[in-house]
Amino acid sequence: MSSLIITEELKQKAEYYYGDEKCQEKSKFLLQEVGLPRGLLPLKDIIECGYVEETGFVWLKQQKKIEHCFEKIGKLVSYAPEITAYVEKGKIRELTGVKTKELLIWITLTEISLDDPPTGKLVSMEEFRQIGEVLGSLKALMVFKDEIRINQRQA
Repeated sequence: MSSLIITEELKQKAEYYYGDEKCQEKSKFLLQEVGLPRGLLPLKDIIECGYVEETGFVWLKQQKKIEHCFEKIGKLVSYAPEITAYVEKGKIRELTGVKTKELLIWITLTEISLDDPPTGKLVSMEEFRQIGEVLGSLKALMVFKDEIRINQRQA
């Protein structure tokens, strides 16, 4: 899903803020309110952020793309200049602008949620599905590549 264009019409329905300090405060507060870790979005130089309470839509704009390594779990995550999502209790869905590196491949995250019952660990079923698809495709390519080599040797 591509990121939603933040229009003036959307802003009329939203609570929105400008400046890094205020947006850092508001984004951490929102994450805490929906039961997610406050450090989930370690953004820098946030220009603008907003939240439409009736739909749960949220957006954050930062100066430039950043990468952050979550040392405890050994994950490198990339955050685009614009991030959009819908938030609800224990879950971020329809996420845009966030990728994680798996096996030298950047995988787009579209959903982040907490385990239920709570274990305190973050899971992303969409990420696991995408990784499975990528690994399946790579395996198929490797098998196909081996078949090509075998056919070339026989010719």
